[in-house]
Amino acid sequence: MAIREKVFDVIISCFKRHGAEVIDTPVFELKETLTGKYGEDSKLIYDLKDQGGELLSLRYDLTVPFARYLAMNKLTNIKRYHIAKVYRRDNPAMTRGRYREFYQCDFDIAGQFDPMIPDAECLKIMCEILSSLQIGDFLVKVNDRRILDGMFAICGVPDSKFRTICSSVDKLDKVSWEEVKNEMVGEKGLTPEVADHIGDYVQQHGGVSLVEQLLQDPKLSQNKQALEGLEDLKLLFEYLTLFGIADKISFDLSLARGLDYYTGVIYEAVLLQTPVRPGEEPLGVGSVAAGGRYDGLVGMFDPKGRKVPCVGLSIGVERIFSIVEQRLEALEEKVRTTETQVLVASAQKRLLEERLKLVSELWDAGIKAELLYKKNPKLLNQLQYCEEAGIPLVAIIGEQELKDGVIKLRSVASREEVDVRREDLVEEIKRRTSPALCIC
Repeated sequence: MAIREKVFDVIISCFKRHGAEVIDTPVFELKETLTGKYGEDSKLIYDLKDQGGELLSLRYDLTVPFARYLAMNKLTNIKRYHIAKVYRRDNPAMTRGRYREFYQCDFDIAGQFDPMIPDAECLKIMCEILSSLQIGDFLVKVNDRRILDGMFAICGVPDSKFRTICSSVDKLDKVSWEEVKNEMVGEKGLTPEVADHIGDYVQQHGGVSLVEQLLQDPKLSQNKQALEGLEDLKLLFEYLTLFGIADKISFDLSLARGLDYYTGVIYEAVLLQTPVRPGEEPLGVGSVAAGGRYDGLVGMFDPKGRKVPCVGLSIGVERIFSIVEQRLEALEEKVRTTETQVLVASAQKRLLEERLKLVSELWDAGIKAELLYKKNPKLLNQLQYCEEAGIPLVAIIGEQELKDGVIKLRSVASREEVDVRREDLVEEIKRRTSPALCIC
């Protein structure tokens, strides 16, 4: 939890820096609210037992509840963040940060705005957070649902199979093209020619030059949807260059994002493993953030079908937690789980009252302080407690100190001791323990 709080602080301060307000929604929703929004992943939704005629499910993500919230409250624009737990009937894999109950950190911009400006800001936020968490090199893959749909159309995929083929393509970051092709042909009924045609496209990735190249593609540029998507991506890359993050972004035609509700730009951030041999491409270790544009979702919940365009991102904090934890273990760094600045100790017996008085003064002054719950603790035990708990200072009271109106302030690390006048103690503790901003 200590690591989590630090990670959350980084994320929340970034969301606030970009002007977002915070909302909350219930942990369960009506089952019908969640049905049909997640494609093949719908089987991972937890349904609650029927109690009195209401079918409810635990939320699967924070996006669908957000869309329901917008429609119910007739909101047409909001910039919000939401950090909460979501639930999936998945096979847990602890090492990969994959659980059945886990946190999501979402940021979304809802409203009718000029193309690609909010989308570019979402990508900027993603890059800011991943950079400040210092979890290693990352790459953000970008694509557009309209380009995918246009590509499927010109390759000869029937309309009814767009979504299911989409989820096959989405597996390309985990398995080889051969396996994906076999699934398309064997399980999903495409002809090998159509699959190969798709393969020619989805194995391409690059920067703005690939966008330019595809705009010249004789077939793809004839498809209205794909053309719109490509023109928007070209504009997006202009804004990303102005935001100084274009070098972190790769236009990747295999990125499909399995969720059904995306309608435009989609993106996913992956951590890169350092290449073993020079000249090799860095490997992706798995997604740590993702998102995209979903312009139709709110309309599904509005009785009049009014649409509210939305774009957003979700930070995969569980995976980030496990990466930070592994990194700290490798460095053999001990993580402090409390923030106590000083332990109030005594060097002699019968000083409990004085310890209680002093610790109370410190608490009232806003100092994080503790004392051992014993009448006459040994000084050695008190110092040992500080070592174990990582408490940096000890305020020692003794008979002589009480007479002189001072407190002996000892640094646990250096073992130096100085006498500090009682009235100056609070300032001295604050001066010595001003927080250092660091994720670990």
